[in-house]
Amino acid sequence: MEQFLQVGVISSTHGIRGEVKVFPTTDDPARFKKLKIVLLDTGKELTELEVQSVKFFKQFVILKFRGIDNINDIEIYKGKSLLVPREDAVELEENEYYIADLIGMEVVTDEGEFGILRDVMETGANEVYIIDSKEHGEVLIPAIRDCILDVDVENRRMKIRLMDGLI
Repeated sequence: MEQFLQVGVISSTHGIRGEVKVFPTTDDPARFKKLKIVLLDTGKELTELEVQSVKFFKQFVILKFRGIDNINDIEIYKGKSLLVPREDAVELEENEYYIADLIGMEVVTDEGEFGILRDVMETGANEVYIIDSKEHGEVLIPAIRDCILDVDVENRRMKIRLMDGLI
């Protein structure tokens, strides 16, 4: 399991005083109001940043970090991820999973091995799991109870039922 979970990606600067627009990758963008510290993944290392202020603008979160007061100091981090330690992540309800824990998971059916979960697509109604299958190529499986029988995060294994018409 991943030690850190992504909560957002810096998309651009906002003004000249060091604020950034962040595209939230969490189901609950309001959680940024509770965050005191985030980790910036620079590509080489994780840098701890203290959240000074939080605002919301359209689908973005506007963040200001303590000690970064100039556009030039933050502009180099466009496209970089903001992470939180797993212990600071939002509590999950029953049958909810972090996407990071699902990616790369082995997917099986009653007949046996089926493929590897490559990605999760978020749609309006429900999520869709994108599975790479040796036999069927790319397969899209809706994340609904009729299709997803069991998810074992510890053993990195998901059991699915292939409904008629899915492949």
